[in-house]
Amino acid sequence: MNGAFSPGLTEHIIAACDRENPADKVLREHLKGRRDLLPSDARAISQTVFDYFRWRGWLDSTMPLNRQIRKARELAASFAADPKSFSDASLVERVAPDWLREEMEITPTWARAIQGEPKLWLRAKPGQGGMLCEKLDIAAERRTPIRRVSDYRHQRAESEFGAPVVDAICYEGEEDLFRRPEFHAGEFEIQDIASQAVGWLCAPRPGETWWDACAGEGGKTLHLSALMENRGLIWASDRAEWRLKNLKRRAARAQVFNFRAAPWDGGSKLPTKTKFDGLLVDAPCSGVGTWQRNPHARWTTTLPDVKELAAVQKRLLANVAGSVKPGGKLIYAVCTLTRAETTEVAADFSAKFAAEFAPLILPEICRAFTSAATLTIWPQDLGGNGMFIAGWRRKKV
Repeated sequence: MNGAFSPGLTEHIIAACDRENPADKVLREHLKGRRDLLPSDARAISQTVFDYFRWRGWLDSTMPLNRQIRKARELAASFAADPKSFSDASLVERVAPDWLREEMEITPTWARAIQGEPKLWLRAKPGQGGMLCEKLDIAAERRTPIRRVSDYRHQRAESEFGAPVVDAICYEGEEDLFRRPEFHAGEFEIQDIASQAVGWLCAPRPGETWWDACAGEGGKTLHLSALMENRGLIWASDRAEWRLKNLKRRAARAQVFNFRAAPWDGGSKLPTKTKFDGLLVDAPCSGVGTWQRNPHARWTTTLPDVKELAAVQKRLLANVAGSVKPGGKLIYAVCTLTRAETTEVAADFSAKFAAEFAPLILPEICRAFTSAATLTIWPQDLGGNGMFIAGWRRKKV
């Protein structure tokens, strides 16, 4: 490690993190383009910053910051070496702010899951997971056993779990995958396994018309297109036009052409009068399901945020409901686990739109889940983010 990696730099980055400046943003601003930092130094700094926020609940805030950082690194190392050395009670008590107990049960299993290091998931093009594993020198068993929900022409390999293996791959190396020629050729995307599960649960068919209403930078748009074999049409909208510009760049690299991007602020004035076979509302949320990957957010997210976002989510669903064709599907997804943003939103929509929509039984994607109209994926289930998904089908008149 060279001299550029110093406690002072790490302390400066941590001190700069706040509600308006999340840790990942501050790290990018401080580390990007620094020629005096080796890649290993940058990784070590990032790891230390995330360790600090992951173990903040165990730290004495009256201690000097450098001592808190050192303590956080010691705790992270101890947990990695022997997770059982931390009691269930300690984890449940300290892993998250107190307000969260009003919104979800903090279990020892969940607490242990979010204290571990997050996994990096790749999504290969349909049918190319095995080939990509060979190119990246990844053992085939790191592909996750998820049952396909559409009948594809390519061969479907069987795992030891008895379910076909999809093209979701866990990468445990240290190489910068954004530099790989396979990435630039559009052969894979970096996408969390829970986000990939949303695409499988949407189960779009080639030739259909879909709307990814809160598309962001297009991760799920690209997945829907892959599942549709680049056929049919996907509308992708977001309130931030810079995100849509990034979506277009990603789509060009991935050779995705069956989409149309349009800005939408989430209001009642829709970007199109099109009626859709399927509509995905991947709504803005508190992100509690991402707290393993983004531990800083544990200490900046508040209960009022959750309540405000729940109201936004209900409005989004109400505004787009009329765009679903009779017989079409409406899918709601959020990477959070709070009751206000998950089951309560789903129950609210079901009650208000009972005359128009019936619960949609989501396809079974793996043996860990039972087919139902709502599904909660916990970080400990698939080794990724937490995610809530609900589905409805518009009644045929």
